[in-house]
Amino acid sequence: MPGAGESAAALVLLFLIASALVPQVVAPVDPLAISPLEAFRPPSAAHPFGTDESGRDIFSRVVHGTGPSLLLGIAATLIGLAGGVVLGTAAGMLGRVVDFGVNRLLEVLFAFPGLLLALFFIVIFGPGIVTATIAVGVSTAPGYARIIRGQLLTVRRSAYVEAATVLGRGRWRVLVRHILPNTLAPLFVLGTLGVGQAIVWAASLSYLGLGAVPPAAEWGAMLAAGRTYISTAWWLTFFPGLFIVLTATATTVLGRRLQQRVREQG
Repeated sequence: MPGAGESAAALVLLFLIASALVPQVVAPVDPLAISPLEAFRPPSAAHPFGTDESGRDIFSRVVHGTGPSLLLGIAATLIGLAGGVVLGTAAGMLGRVVDFGVNRLLEVLFAFPGLLLALFFIVIFGPGIVTATIAVGVSTAPGYARIIRGQLLTVRRSAYVEAATVLGRGRWRVLVRHILPNTLAPLFVLGTLGVGQAIVWAASLSYLGLGAVPPAAEWGAMLAAGRTYISTAWWLTFFPGLFIVLTATATTVLGRRLQQRVREQG
């Protein structure tokens, strides 16, 4: 039976999914509509999350920003997983020399904090929403690579893989038919855990002006736009920040629940 925390996380994710798929139903107000006379309105019945310096409805902007924020986090996670699969598989299957080289590369990458590595990538290729997504994905790839390498080496020592090898199956056939399916199974759980982290990092880059930029309805960009007025209009930063925290928490809670179920079934 799911606990109260898991039920709350599921409800949050359902709301986020609805906001991403049909934002015009959840929040019909145009998130870019400017109304100077309504500027800096505090939360009220007419504007549940208040309005910003241009009179735009914060609730509508937060809801319409769900899709871009989730898409960015999911895309970055997929990029990180893809890079991790390539590096982890190469380290685990291509012999000691390649394994040594990949491990040294991972050690160098682990020497940099993930967000710093993403910033370094952006310095080279320039700012922008696409670059920020790739940067976050690249910065998460080393962690996935190490996990996948360890899982792959464990699977390689299993009885069914040894039996397939004794029967004369080729290395690549064994890899495709037996090793990868059992190695990549936990990736869904890893990806679920990683989406929240990717969203936080992407929002951090947008906050620094290296991802989405105002007036885009994206949570990190909204934080950046609202920081100037944080002492007089707290709601400009509170609600986008709240949604970032709720999204990261909900995906982590459900990801750990999935991880627990996989271990119980294993």
